[in-house]
Amino acid sequence: MSVGEKFKDTLARTRKRLTSLDDQPLGKAALVIILFLDIFILISIFNGLYEHTRQLSSPDDYIPSSCREIVINRHWNPTNRTDNLSQIIISTSNSYYRVEEKKKERHPVCISYTDLLDQIKVDKVLVSTFEDRSKSEREAKELQRGIDSLKGAYDTSLLESIAKQENQTKVSATKEDFQQKTSALNILKTRIVSLDQTINSNAKIKLLWEKLQGLQEQDRQRVITDLRTLNFWFPVKKLGMQMLFLLPLLAVFYVWNSSSIRNSRGLQTLVSSHLMGVSFIPILCKIIETVYDIIPKKLLKRLIEFLESLKLVAIWHYLVIALAIVAALFLIYIFQKKLFSREKLAERRIAKGECQQCCKRLPLGAQACPFCGFAQFKACQNCNQLRHVQGKYCQHCGTLSVE
Repeated sequence: MSVGEKFKDTLARTRKRLTSLDDQPLGKAALVIILFLDIFILISIFNGLYEHTRQLSSPDDYIPSSCREIVINRHWNPTNRTDNLSQIIISTSNSYYRVEEKKKERHPVCISYTDLLDQIKVDKVLVSTFEDRSKSEREAKELQRGIDSLKGAYDTSLLESIAKQENQTKVSATKEDFQQKTSALNILKTRIVSLDQTINSNAKIKLLWEKLQGLQEQDRQRVITDLRTLNFWFPVKKLGMQMLFLLPLLAVFYVWNSSSIRNSRGLQTLVSSHLMGVSFIPILCKIIETVYDIIPKKLLKRLIEFLESLKLVAIWHYLVIALAIVAALFLIYIFQKKLFSREKLAERRIAKGECQQCCKRLPLGAQACPFCGFAQFKACQNCNQLRHVQGKYCQHCGTLSVE
């Protein structure tokens, strides 16, 4: 027997174990129950998998986004440090409690900064001060844009007024609006300066400024290098952690299934076969996910960069079209050749007592179809009894059709 025939035979036996009980097709009620069991077990496996892999520190746990902002993405000096810190506090304050809930080991360079940042984020008064400052900054920028617009309008109106000696009311109104907005802007700037003084006088903020003065370029490069390494190896470590949860489960179902088959326990064979299939689904999904995380992203990035350098980036769309065509051909093959093939349709029609040619219901004991005239039976080449024309096996002796 060839490899292809062995595979086909194994597939047929597996399908039989999944869809029949004691050599009889599953009833609709039993099929619904087993499908609900499959869905429940699959959901339970994925939930357990999530809880299990949460124990593993991810790159976001070890080097949090706040650390990346402080150490990698921003450069600090006395003129921009309050603005930088305000942006970080405002953007990360909503995620603080989630981070605290699953706080894990952190990078040595990050610890001193993130610990201080966590202390700042639990200080409600200080956070409120940052929020007031951010709001005042936004209002000030909005006023400044309005003033710049009014200034242009005022200069234009003034020139027109000088040239034509008219439009004095328009010029006066524009000037008054300009003065009001300028006064409001000055008040906001004074408020921002006052809020900055309040922020910078806080003991935790002073300590953070001192630590940031000691931030060295070598620390920055160390975090960048470690982050790259983590991003590459984390998917592999995560897959290993996931397999520690999934493989024992698959092994237990496999042993149960093998024992059930050997001892001819039909019901247990049915259930254990389904559980084996269900437990294999997340294994396949996680392997594909890991391969995608490690290899294709980098390859696709380099491919796109290469195509861009050759001004051929639009070719990428050709590849997408080709993949869509291949996927469509594959689905058509599965539906037409496997699910709705002539052999499958004939099996369903024979099982339902329908004509093997036109699919209409046959009268009881009919040898030919009264609607299309198709003869339903022929002589078996082995036992010479009448067998279904399109049946794969003889219903009397079980001989496989040679046609």
